[in-house]
Amino acid sequence: MKARVTVTLKNGVLDPQGQAIEGSLASLGFGGVANVRQGKVFDIEVAGTDAESARSQINAMCEKLLANTVIENYSVEISN
Repeated sequence: MKARVTVTLKNGVLDPQGQAIEGSLASLGFGGVANVRQGKVFDIEVAGTDAESARSQINAMCEKLLANTVIENYSVEISN
């Protein structure tokens, strides 16, 4: 099974990287860009064919390592 995990900062958490990217885009002439938020994406392959088992395993990975759940949200997309 393949999975894509997307981790983003929770609303209300300051995002200095997003602010830096927003400023850089403006200086490159991309006007009208606002509220840039930076995140990370993990593509993971898990052995087996049971989507529910894979989702459970990947959620555990997120809770223990991939996301800091105090300040970050994550979403999991499972595909074959």
